Amino acid sequence: MSDEDLSYEQARTELATVVERLEQGGGSLEDSLALWERGEKLADVCQRWLEGARDRIEAARAARTDQ
Repeated sequence: MSDEDLSYEQARTELATVVERLEQGGGSLEDSLALWERGEKLADVCQRWLEGARDRIEAARAARTDQ
C-alpha cells in the first residue's frame, strides 16, 4: 500500500508508533534517521487528510449559506 492509499487513521497510528520508537532510542543513527524520514512522510499524509477535511467543511458551510 502506498502512502497515498493510507487512511488518516492508518497514517496517524503508524506515526504514533514511529514517535514511540524514536523516543525509546537505542537504535543506530541510520535507523533513527530512517524513522524520522518515515515520520515526516506520515505527518504529510495526515496533514493532507486534515486539509481535505477542512476544505469539505468550508464547502458545506458555503453551500448552506448560499441557499
